[in-house]
Amino acid sequence: MTSDLDAGRAAFGRRAWGEAQARLQAADEVAPLGIEDLERWAVAAYLVGRDAESVEVWTRAHQLCLDEGNPRRAARCAFWSGFGLVGVGGLAQAGGWFARARRVLDGDDGDCVEQGYVTAADAITSMFSGDMPTAHGHYERAIAIGQRFGDADLLTLGQLGRGQALVAAGRSAEGTACLDEAMVAVLGDAVSPVLAGLVYCAVIETCQMAFDTRRAREWTGALSRWCAEQPDLVPYRGQCLVHRAELMLMDGSWGDARHEVEQACERLAGEPAVGDAYYQQAELHRLVGDLAEAEDGYRRANRWGRAPQPGLALLWLAQGRTAAADAALRGALDEGHADRFGRPRLLAALVEIALAAGDVAGARAAADDLQEMARAAATPYLDAVAGSTEGLALLAEGDARAALSVLRSAWRGWQDLGAPYEAARVRVAVAQACRQLGDADTAEMELDAARWVFERLGALPDVRRVEGLASPPRPGAPGALGAPGATGGTLPGGLTGREVEVLRLVATGRTNRQIAEELVISDKTVARHVSNIFTKLAVRSRAAATAYAYEHDLV
Repeated sequence: MTSDLDAGRAAFGRRAWGEAQARLQAADEVAPLGIEDLERWAVAAYLVGRDAESVEVWTRAHQLCLDEGNPRRAARCAFWSGFGLVGVGGLAQAGGWFARARRVLDGDDGDCVEQGYVTAADAITSMFSGDMPTAHGHYERAIAIGQRFGDADLLTLGQLGRGQALVAAGRSAEGTACLDEAMVAVLGDAVSPVLAGLVYCAVIETCQMAFDTRRAREWTGALSRWCAEQPDLVPYRGQCLVHRAELMLMDGSWGDARHEVEQACERLAGEPAVGDAYYQQAELHRLVGDLAEAEDGYRRANRWGRAPQPGLALLWLAQGRTAAADAALRGALDEGHADRFGRPRLLAALVEIALAAGDVAGARAAADDLQEMARAAATPYLDAVAGSTEGLALLAEGDARAALSVLRSAWRGWQDLGAPYEAARVRVAVAQACRQLGDADTAEMELDAARWVFERLGALPDVRRVEGLASPPRPGAPGALGAPGATGGTLPGGLTGREVEVLRLVATGRTNRQIAEELVISDKTVARHVSNIFTKLAVRSRAAATAYAYEHDLV
């Protein structure tokens, strides 16, 4: 037992969390651990993803503190037990532990740092109930107590919460400054590792709510390096993985995003937050042309309480169901299904769908709303979104020269944000503006540049659209006017975009495992695609499928 205990303590000290958890558990099986070692075990278990075990050990530590007449330490154990449950969506159980921490301190009239943790627990409860002003007040008091006692964890938790509350109140500049301070403490090893993971997830989520994608990306990179130094660490819980996938999608790292979101779906299975994971998974399917799988993903997201718009409406637009897409988006906007953070995405999609429906006035109204929001928020992301939609509206209104100027500025904005897909979509609109102004050569160059980006990303629907707009199209090329896969047409054999992608790799002789690794999907998913390809093409072998691919110029 002494050997395991000493080894567990040593492993904890050097942040080898997996070894620490195993050794301390082994030592406890021989002789029950004391309070300090139970706390070490609870922390290590949490950090390697053994959440239920962590709560169980915190519970033991809490009771042992009470037995030894140490209510303040018992209250702190109760707080950390509840805090761990918040991170995995167990809000009701977390509330129970926070209430217990408060009750344990009821008879303690002395000034102690644990009162600050109880105040932080009240703030967390208020925040999750949507009462941000009350939460803000609690966090301010927690910060004051943390400063008085020099407690880095409490101070950092308070800064995080205050930042979230300020951003929710529309005071983004003040709020993100608080978030920066919290993250500096995390990366400077000033706070406990248990707090670090939750601070990161909350900071990324809040930055995205404030449309501050640059800050979100910067902190993601910094924390990823910090985590790489602790290989046993499981810092990215399910919701964190969804946020990371969103950033990767914007960065153009679609393969990595697919991997992250698949992990999120597994880790969040059975929890309400899985709806966000299903939505992001559906977005990835839609962008690469797997429309059936995308629609299934949006519907699963909806079942778990995640509104499927604007993704589902854009999917319906791709399927030619423009009226349904338009009605769905207007309904979501009219019924207030999106807060001020989700509304810009709905409006941007509405501009695109209204123009497809020939409703230029409707597109103009949505673009004007976005311009107003962008002016109020003054963030590069919203400026780029508003510029893109304003350019499309001007183009539809026949003012190609004004549209070109606005679109060029929006393209630079997306480039600066590191968003290749959005930048390429703007280049398509730039090409259309150039054509209206009689500059066919520049239009052709813009389309070629956009097509190159779409092909690299695997955005097959956009590749087909650009090929349809190109003049002259490449003879016989998939997506060229009059060729299979052109806008308004279908792919050979009724294949989906993803099935064509898999067929091309089959034709190169790759195995299912190699295809799975290249596309960053599971072997099972590849097998399903191959089976569907065989059925649709009425072939029985990979050789026959390969012959079909060559006959139809798919390779």
